[in-house]
Amino acid sequence: MELVGRAHRFVPDDDINTDYIISGRYKFKTDDINELATHVMEDIDPGFAGRVSSGDFIVAGRNFGCGSSREQAPRALKAAGVGAVIASSYARIFYRSSFNIGLPLIECDTSWIVGGALLRVDMDAGTVRDDATGASASTVPIPATMQRLLADGGLVEHIKKRGGFEL
Repeated sequence: MELVGRAHRFVPDDDINTDYIISGRYKFKTDDINELATHVMEDIDPGFAGRVSSGDFIVAGRNFGCGSSREQAPRALKAAGVGAVIASSYARIFYRSSFNIGLPLIECDTSWIVGGALLRVDMDAGTVRDDATGASASTVPIPATMQRLLADGGLVEHIKKRGGFEL
């Protein structure tokens, strides 16, 4: 599977927690995921939700998605049109929640990626490439079970499609 989109970076890019992804002032007021999507990353970059295009990438450093384990964070990113998150590492619960809802997480060295770059992610080959510069990095392989969840659109869709929990 290949994904193509623009890179969006934030400062700082390490330890971006789920309250930065979607602030508690919103996630406790509404269950409407489309409303939450209009506020993603607002505390770090107030204009982000208005600039992100469908398929774009969030690029971050270490420990992306740390903090509370609420599933609204990855759901709001997906609803905002984020095609994947590319980071050096992820918080464990955020990692699993993202795959459960069908949001790809790509793990690799991100120090070379600049904001605005057009990136091409080849999930089969395990690479991230900047089309303009030709720079690239190898990704940490996504486990086969997680690849199946992504291919099916997340855990719920996987169960509907396959009639059970077999991965």
